[in-house]
Amino acid sequence: MYLASPQRYSSMQYHRLGNSGLKLPAVSLGLWHNFGHQNSQENMIEILTQSFDAGITHFDLANNYGPEPGAAESNFGYLMARLFKPYRDELIISTKAGYTMWDGPYGDFGSRKYLLASLDQSLKRMGLEYVDIFYSHRMDPETDLEETMGALASAVQQGKALYAGISNYDGPTLERATAILRELHTPFVINQNRYSIFDRTIEHNGLKAKAQELKKGIIAFSPLAQGLLTDRYLNGIAADSRVKHDGRFLHESDVAKYHDAVVKLHEIAQARGQSLAQMALAWVLRDGAVASVLIGASKAAQVHDCIKALANTKFTEEELKAIDTACQGVVAGL
Repeated sequence: MYLASPQRYSSMQYHRLGNSGLKLPAVSLGLWHNFGHQNSQENMIEILTQSFDAGITHFDLANNYGPEPGAAESNFGYLMARLFKPYRDELIISTKAGYTMWDGPYGDFGSRKYLLASLDQSLKRMGLEYVDIFYSHRMDPETDLEETMGALASAVQQGKALYAGISNYDGPTLERATAILRELHTPFVINQNRYSIFDRTIEHNGLKAKAQELKKGIIAFSPLAQGLLTDRYLNGIAADSRVKHDGRFLHESDVAKYHDAVVKLHEIAQARGQSLAQMALAWVLRDGAVASVLIGASKAAQVHDCIKALANTKFTEEELKAIDTACQGVVAGL
């Protein structure tokens, strides 16, 4: 039987999502890549239990996480029942729907039929009565926003989700979504978006500024740019790296493109007394606009290393300028 550490809340930081009543740990655990059927149950147990013991209370999933789609939710559901059932009320569990999940015209994007059917399937896979946050995973250019937001509102009204969220939206659409969900009296609290030193899209599409204006939380995924913002690619591509065996999200050409910047950023991190990964996470959290960073982990040691970023999330103006200079030529807008 798993007994959580009695010290689990002693050092983690928790940040409020806008002006809502919900707080997230500064570091959250995403189950995107490493909780599919190809991973060992023992390793998944170690990652989850050590994360919770370190104060990570938020586990983030989606219907299509795996591989295969649905696998992460199924594996998490088994471990939730086996390990975490006594701690359900201490956990924030989120899932999403919006990307392709099943064949035919009703298995992706933002229709009411797809979102609510997908949520029912997700709850069944995880063995849960409700999730804490249910997201629309991406904007749907062909479906009225009122329909998509209405489906999120229904999920909350039916007791299948406590809060609504949106992911991969831009600033103008966030503003419209907020107005619709406010009218529907739905607790909409969070935006999940890609954000890192190398990907600053939310600074240019209005999302970051608009979320702050509307007092909605932001949680950042891929804060380490699929591993580029770590020490892993400082000296080339290792044989056991993800680039070599899974080229879906990071390619050898990406490693080459960003290599010089990675080397310079590594030097800045060392001067701060941090690893490159720790500095990259600290940078995302630096100004308080982002409530939590979503990390992925293939082993528990990576979780502990990432949490150390919280020891120093402040940057001098000189450090910020040096980071921007290092990224010139590879980051849009610099």
